[in-house]
Amino acid sequence: MSDDTGKIDITHHETQKRFVITVDGEAAGFASYVDGTDYRNFNHTVIKPEFRGRGLSTPLIRYALDDARDNGIRIHDSCWAVAGFIKKNPEYEELKK
Repeated sequence: MSDDTGKIDITHHETQKRFVITVDGEAAGFASYVDGTDYRNFNHTVIKPEFRGRGLSTPLIRYALDDARDNGIRIHDSCWAVAGFIKKNPEYEELKK
């Protein structure tokens, strides 16, 4: 993915339980989670200060929720950024446990 922000990549770091977004190869932020017995709780989303204001949390959260959907995982949205994203994108509401 690329735009005027730079080349954006998002990867799932399963051992660290987080999705990481990079811009031009530099880590710009992450969305972390804790797995429950039958759900994934997204508990924290961070975009580094120098990368804020570029809308990077949107593709990061979308990627993380799409991964949950693709893997049949229900979610909790204890992170306010994830909860806000779902409120603006109700097609993800079905993922909530």
